[in-house]
Amino acid sequence: MIQRELEDYKILLRNIPSIVVALFFLSVVAMNLLANKELFTTSWLALDCGFTLSWISFLLMDMICKRFGAKAAMKLSVAALAVNLCVCGLFYLLSLTPGHWGEYYSYLDSDPAAAQAANNALNRTVGGSWYVVLGSALAMFVSSLVNSLSNHLIAKRLKHNNFGSFALRSFSSTALAQFVDNLIFATVVSHVFFGWTWTQVLVCSLTGALMELLCEVVFSPLGYRMARQWEEEKVGQDYIEHKI
Repeated sequence: MIQRELEDYKILLRNIPSIVVALFFLSVVAMNLLANKELFTTSWLALDCGFTLSWISFLLMDMICKRFGAKAAMKLSVAALAVNLCVCGLFYLLSLTPGHWGEYYSYLDSDPAAAQAANNALNRTVGGSWYVVLGSALAMFVSSLVNSLSNHLIAKRLKHNNFGSFALRSFSSTALAQFVDNLIFATVVSHVFFGWTWTQVLVCSLTGALMELLCEVVFSPLGYRMARQWEEEKVGQDYIEHKI
């Protein structure tokens, strides 16, 4: 069973265009790093910077679902989470080294204490807090399952292979999955450790999902054209035949 799944992974990663895999992994790593910073916050609304990139991974998942199937999208998401955890581990180890960040020397001459404080803050940010890593990994894992499965279930009920069908399955699955992603992260991390109120958690989850959905709406025609091109050029045919 394990050997078969590993073989399936190898065939999948060989068949998905390398630029798509690279962009998917990069978006997951970058959005989790940016989740450490709030974009803005009010008494009823708070958003972190990670949401500005999270739509990329969901659009790519929708494209992969269309060509390779829901199982392939989920597998790539798990691989991206593994890469993200490895990167977080590497960043953490490097944050423990005695060297200084460039920002340290910006303050060193005028205020050595501020220089050390800036260096420590950067180490903590890049090194990552365990609860941010855990919360983002949990949120991404669950939301990728929701996105892939809902996309697949909606697609089974659609008869046409056109942009309208792609948009319907993509927008619906993304809206639901992004809300789940934001809700889990905001509950596990922002509410518990950053002191967000439940109003902020719920409004942020909904507002973030809408903003991320808007980004996908803008770029979905490009995603659809790429997915259709994959079909026309029979990209990933080895994996599809292997899966069958």
